[in-house]
Amino acid sequence: MDDRRRDALKGAMLLEQRGQAFYRSAAEQTTVPEVRKLFELLAEEERHHRQTLAKTYDDLERTGTFSAPSVEGAASDAAGAVLSPDVMAEISAASYEAAAVYAAMALEERAVAYYRKQEEAATDNAERDLYRWLAEWEGRHLNTLMGMEEDLRQRIWHDQNFWPLF
Repeated sequence: MDDRRRDALKGAMLLEQRGQAFYRSAAEQTTVPEVRKLFELLAEEERHHRQTLAKTYDDLERTGTFSAPSVEGAASDAAGAVLSPDVMAEISAASYEAAAVYAAMALEERAVAYYRKQEEAATDNAERDLYRWLAEWEGRHLNTLMGMEEDLRQRIWHDQNFWPLF
């Protein structure tokens, strides 16, 4: 069997496992119920990704071919519904939630970069499609988190009158 493919899948499963653990922990620690829902949603999506990768790995071990399961579907946009302006106003820029969002951004950036690299290295369409799907999904996670972080940053700059002097 192709060691590159095996190692790529193992690395991807580890990324997803770490993401799931992080989001579950963040959900347990937050005091804002809507943010807890967001982190729980993200943890569930990471679990789904890991299951998809595990099935792909098992198939590769069993058959010697890369036959990715269906990668239909898109990331949920529940974050947009959960994170209303009122909810965002509850989150302090110096709070645990803000720190968790910042840490989660790094996690998602790493995942997107990893999946893009694997997509480029792919040797067939099934492999390429799987990593493209994962990169796009994690990219949506990243965009949601970046939007939250931008809102928090703008708010703290405004609250502290941190504006350039002309």
